[in-house]
Amino acid sequence: MKGDGGKTIIVMPAYNAGNTIERIVADIPRGCFDEIIVVDDASRDQTVEIASRLPVTLIRHACNLGYGGNQKTCYREALARNADFVVMLHPDYQYDARVIPAALDILRVGICDVLLGNRIRARREALAGGMPWPKYLANRGLTVIENVLAGQNLGEWHSGFRAYRRSVLETVPFELNSNDFVFDSQFLLQSVHLGFRVGDIPVPVRYFDKASSIAFGPASKYAVLTLWTFVLWFLHRMGVTNELFVAKTGPRGQA
Repeated sequence: MKGDGGKTIIVMPAYNAGNTIERIVADIPRGCFDEIIVVDDASRDQTVEIASRLPVTLIRHACNLGYGGNQKTCYREALARNADFVVMLHPDYQYDARVIPAALDILRVGICDVLLGNRIRARREALAGGMPWPKYLANRGLTVIENVLAGQNLGEWHSGFRAYRRSVLETVPFELNSNDFVFDSQFLLQSVHLGFRVGDIPVPVRYFDKASSIAFGPASKYAVLTLWTFVLWFLHRMGVTNELFVAKTGPRGQA
């Protein structure tokens, strides 16, 4: 699929991913991308040493910018390299990279502009894949609330596998988003507000000791900030303008 219908760049926001990054890069089907960009957010393990041996473009942050700050660099670099399609993949090996070609096909034919990997097709499968009960319940509960508030029907809003058409990254004002974990929720709600078509594709869930996971404290903060983002969105729609929901290149939806 490389070169078929546009340039494809896979970006990986990496932080302490030394235990898994080589495995996830090896799993990405060859021929479905033009370049892999790994942005290391001042890792304290062997991430840089291992990534430097892989067939990727390695970009290093001098200091830790946070998960959202890392993604900003990822998307900025992908746009600068003229990507038509961008796949964001966590390098923690929780997501099956073999699904990438199918995700790109859905974007290419114009069914969706934003596509998420859905790890929760069924409760039994998610738990059998190692997803902890608290993580499952929190994910499902928050996703139900978000779907109702945003008028969507996504399997989950909290996926580390996301694929975008270039127009999304050119329009969503992601540079204004948080440098923390809530970046993902902000970006997705911005995409919905600006009229982009959002969907998902099933991916097998893989949880194991070396896979990354947000601790209870940051996870609770993430949930609160996610709901606050919805409050800001509703206020914006009522006339209290918020730059988070104003398109960079002109309105596409309600902005």
